[in-house]
Amino acid sequence: MRSFLLLALAGATALTACRASVEEPAVPTTPQVSRHPERRGIGLLSVSGLQTLAEPEEDIVVDPRRSLAVTDEVILARFSFEEVMNRLAEQSGIPGLTGLRLYQEWWDSQRKAPGLGLGGPHCDDSLLPDGKPGFNGFSYTCHREEWRQALENPFVEPATNPAAYVPIGLFNRFDLAAEDGSDCGEYRIVFARRSGITDPQKRNLIAFEGVLPNPREKKGLDGCRKVARFWAELSREPDPAARAEALHRFYFEGVGKFPPVIHIDHLGSGTEPVTGQVRTNQFMHNIWTLREFRLRKRCEGDTCVMRFEPDTVKTNPAGVLFSARQDHPLKEAFSESLTSQVEALSANDLLRYTLDVEDRFNSGQSNSSGTENLYAHQMGNGESPLRTKLQARLNSLGNPLTAANIIARTQTLSCAGCHQLSTGANLGGGLTWPSKTTLFTFVHVSERTMEAGPDGPRFGLSEALVGTFLPPRQQLLEAFLERRPPFDKHPDPDDECQEPEGPGARAGKPGKDKPGKDRPGKDRCDDEGEDD
Repeated sequence: MRSFLLLALAGATALTACRASVEEPAVPTTPQVSRHPERRGIGLLSVSGLQTLAEPEEDIVVDPRRSLAVTDEVILARFSFEEVMNRLAEQSGIPGLTGLRLYQEWWDSQRKAPGLGLGGPHCDDSLLPDGKPGFNGFSYTCHREEWRQALENPFVEPATNPAAYVPIGLFNRFDLAAEDGSDCGEYRIVFARRSGITDPQKRNLIAFEGVLPNPREKKGLDGCRKVARFWAELSREPDPAARAEALHRFYFEGVGKFPPVIHIDHLGSGTEPVTGQVRTNQFMHNIWTLREFRLRKRCEGDTCVMRFEPDTVKTNPAGVLFSARQDHPLKEAFSESLTSQVEALSANDLLRYTLDVEDRFNSGQSNSSGTENLYAHQMGNGESPLRTKLQARLNSLGNPLTAANIIARTQTLSCAGCHQLSTGANLGGGLTWPSKTTLFTFVHVSERTMEAGPDGPRFGLSEALVGTFLPPRQQLLEAFLERRPPFDKHPDPDDECQEPEGPGARAGKPGKDKPGKDRPGKDRCDDEGEDD
């Protein structure tokens, strides 16, 4: 049997052949973004409760540390920040653009104009009525110390250079796949600045979060089966070097008909219904903050540029919109929007209450320290129009939650809330946001914390990630591969795709094998060997 993982490994020996000349991508019109970078798609479906979920078949059991969150040094050694940046620059098709130039323009955006004079955006391009820098109409810290990276070369002597970036995690977010199969989820590489390993004041983390399009969109979510199986099969591959090669190809070359994750179109430059982003957790300033960027190629006539452009932080309404003391022209519209979503925020499930934030309400930064993003603090303890509206809506629904509970839940959905501000928060209805130890203050994967793994040292994961967030993702992946509810709809029997016969197929019964049995991971639409 040639599994999808084995096909990926076989292709890794012919990378030069796989890397045909890069076609210049079409110039995007208006890139589409997701309002839910952490909660969308099949991740909001209910698989089964922890106590009632049927035991998965033996061959489909997923090891979360092999198939969902990979932090082993021996595997991550196959990934480099320089390769990511150079690959993106190459894909632009822009003569003379290098990964270093792309990097330096990126961080030059974090200081006031003219900066290095490279022509890119700067943090004071937009001003508020009071003359202070703003973004999307809200306060925006300008400048931040991270701008100094525009003067550095992170690619020189990466093993010792304090300015270099170290890979600390690969993350499978198949749970973010669109329910209609228009995309197959999000796949992430997280890098940490080397200086932050020893100096807490010089930390910076970068997450490349690529949304993977479904090349078989007409098959719906079932067209994503190969990707799901690829990750699941990592759990039973004992050789970490083999896993490293397979993952490297998945991210940089693509497998089968699936394109590579690391592509400009998957990080903001594409025109698919949902495109990914690059997010940062920035610690080099006195206020620790999270920001969001999109890689965008723009052309005027025959001249094109491509840059990491600052963007709004999704699902992160600006703190001033909750304030009982400060005015803002969007406060009334935001209070109406939030009140209309009380029911969605009241779901008694820690992972499935949700909020749809219109982008006009999102800030350009999500501060993990200070009070800007402490929504309850902004609203205050006394009477306020927002509190009154929320409580009236709850009362009309006969809902025992309080306005404070709704605000607390809203904060957990912000970057700053999820990473730090909501740690241990009471959310009402018997729900409590998970706690973290000080080793993981502000982060869920740490460059400063190592642990012993089966294959050697690996970067540590927060207790919240290990104990709360990864188990449901594991259950969802296993249920999808086993076609258990809510994924128990079988493909159309009249579909033109037929089960290939081969070793491991049950004699006389092509297409009837269940994943995890005689033919782990196989289904009737594998197109075994395609594109390899």
